[in-house]
Amino acid sequence: MQMKMKKFKELTNIELYKILRLREEVFILEQDCIYPDVDGKDENAHHLMVFDGDEIIGGLRILNKGVTFEEICISRVVVAKKYRGKGIAKKIVKYALDFIKNELNERYVRISAQSYTIKFYEGVGFKVVSEEYLEDGIPHVCMFCDLEEV
Repeated sequence: MQMKMKKFKELTNIELYKILRLREEVFILEQDCIYPDVDGKDENAHHLMVFDGDEIIGGLRILNKGVTFEEICISRVVVAKKYRGKGIAKKIVKYALDFIKNELNERYVRISAQSYTIKFYEGVGFKVVSEEYLEDGIPHVCMFCDLEEV
């Protein structure tokens, strides 16, 4: 397993295709949720890709302040179905938090998390800061992380 972080304009066509294909497989097909994954936010993001050989098996994006929230935001955290249960999601979120703190020199991170993932995100330092709400027909909560406390 290898991790690579790239800005959008540094991604190759093949990497972008594989990222979008994985996100489509999980967020649209597997979760049976029709929504626009290509939302105009990728262009201003850092993309963390997790590889097994040349296959992208997981990833996430880090959105700049002001794109979704006033704070930096992590979104589209994804792991391919056959790779789940191996701690990959925890590793990539921790990697992203370290990158945000050490490379982007930011302290605060806010996310919109599917409600069933609350315990997972609490395990890496996030706290629920909203009531539950629907986003694309799926229950979500807003969560916040102060990287000085992690």
